[in-house]
Amino acid sequence: MAPETDLLTPLRRYWGYSSFRPLQEKIVRSLLNGHDTCVVMPTGGGKSLCYQLPAVISGRTAVVISPLIALMQDQASQLAQMGIPAAVLNSSLNDEQQSNVMRQARDGAYRLLYLSPERLARGETLGWLLHVPIEFFAIDEAHCISEWGHEFRPEYRKLNCLHTKFPDHPIAAFTASATRPVRHDILTQLQLRDADKYIASFHRANLHYLVRECDAWEQPELLGNALRNHSDGSVIVYAPTINKVEETVDFLEDQGIAAVGYHAKMDNADRRRNQERWMSDEVRVLVGTIAFGLGINKPTVRAVIHLALPKSIEQYYQEAGRAGRDGNPAHCILLWQKRDAGLLGFFANQITDAAERDRAWQRYHKIRAFVDARGCRHHQICTHFGETPKWTSCNACDVCGSIPEWLAAPAATARLASRRFASDKATADAPLRPHTVPVATAVRDVDPDLREYLREWRRTTAREQNVAAFVILHDTTLEEICRVQPSSIGGLRTITGIGQRKADTYGNQILAALQRYREGARAGALPERKTAPALETLRLVREGLTFEEIAKARGRQIQTVVNAVANLVERGALEFNPEWVDRNKLAVIEAACAQHGVERLKVLKDAVPPEVTYDEIRLVVARLRREQKQNSAAIPA
Repeated sequence: MAPETDLLTPLRRYWGYSSFRPLQEKIVRSLLNGHDTCVVMPTGGGKSLCYQLPAVISGRTAVVISPLIALMQDQASQLAQMGIPAAVLNSSLNDEQQSNVMRQARDGAYRLLYLSPERLARGETLGWLLHVPIEFFAIDEAHCISEWGHEFRPEYRKLNCLHTKFPDHPIAAFTASATRPVRHDILTQLQLRDADKYIASFHRANLHYLVRECDAWEQPELLGNALRNHSDGSVIVYAPTINKVEETVDFLEDQGIAAVGYHAKMDNADRRRNQERWMSDEVRVLVGTIAFGLGINKPTVRAVIHLALPKSIEQYYQEAGRAGRDGNPAHCILLWQKRDAGLLGFFANQITDAAERDRAWQRYHKIRAFVDARGCRHHQICTHFGETPKWTSCNACDVCGSIPEWLAAPAATARLASRRFASDKATADAPLRPHTVPVATAVRDVDPDLREYLREWRRTTAREQNVAAFVILHDTTLEEICRVQPSSIGGLRTITGIGQRKADTYGNQILAALQRYREGARAGALPERKTAPALETLRLVREGLTFEEIAKARGRQIQTVVNAVANLVERGALEFNPEWVDRNKLAVIEAACAQHGVERLKVLKDAVPPEVTYDEIRLVVARLRREQKQNSAAIPA
């Protein structure tokens, strides 16, 4: 393909963009010219367009290897909305659907075909692909092929067969978080030949890194303060365990902050619904495990908050990088505890393979150095990935002195706040915001009523088509429509993100929605806030339901329910019920508490027989802590 091939016309026609982001045009031309390519580009840099556009221009099929079913389906849906034929081939399809996709792929019906690495490793898949008119292979999350990567997946190793089976087809490897050793390993494992290498800067200047070590009592208040100070956009909260996800969602709901959860033990439908509610701005805060976020394309995330120490700098950079994809200021907040480091060390020691255990410890030492060091956070990240910045201070991290008041102020009331029994008036009593995250003038100038009216139209349209709301319109496109308020299809076509197919499909609907708004239409009322989780749990306990029944009724893990009940007991909102714990176990736990105190559950667990559970210890400790506080209050000063 000649270097002078017109790229801007299809870019405008399908994607609605009038220009490329840095490196995108060079990468597209590299693939069109048949070169093997290795691309390292941060989250939000526009990697997917780099292989989607050359597939469209070539008129043949690009085979995309991706590790996540949901990510494949979302990308295929977005391409379909733009008028680009694409398909997925994975376990989400029944046999008849898979046969249909395979038949059409052989006929060259698709510009992009998404497969998992497990699917590609099958012998029959490779044989069938020999009959598909393939232009090139694109491997997403390519760092997974390297044992030095933070997400090594053995099935990725089998991708080294591609050059053997398809020697005349280029291979493009894409990743957002590869260190120099991982990049070299990618080239070696995939057997890339004289590959063009494109490595974007790892410096995300619009991100504000804040790292704070805290104790278990400070963390909830700091989280609440962070969310009250980021009211202008969406927020992702990363929790280390499923129970922590559920407890955090309940805590935020008790504080009057609407939130939804996302973790592996949820039904697929519930996970998808919660993700969609967050994507469509029905709920501002999503609390998830690290299972959430790969491939999520939501530009208006104003904060990503971690409630535990990540296992590596690469993981942290990848997850924190989901903030501020629109280029506007955003905060990446890491609230970690000393015990997080102990857990990472414990899990590293559980690895049986000596080499992998050594790599896990190396990652541990580097993330500890990152949070403990007093050097610029941005500079540390860049140097970790092999980049040498010419600057030493960023003015956009806590080390360089840019600390918001809510984080700098001592959390003197943290213990009281985290244990306080939340009532329905908690929201009205919320503290005033001492610090506001800066937002771009363009976003601030948008009419909020118009924005919500168009979001409601987008949610309704997405439900009718059974796709995610961002597939209809990205947030940045919707914001620009609100600012420009076009009155014609031609005017709408000037909006970034409105390609020809989008304009044909939704143009009249968008113009009609704008006209209805001018005539006085407004979004419907938001649904009433549900009962606070603590109050709901209290009600169910008083009705006599077992912990198992409450967990089922509330869609929670049993351990989450037990912790909620223990908190109610400790706060004095609920009396301890001796029937919750076997009488003999109760005596053993009380004896251990008398000897070791009631501060550390791990110490108590080690002191009692193995059949005594953490849940039983937690309930008894809650009663004893409550009694201690009552006795202390009764003693005259």
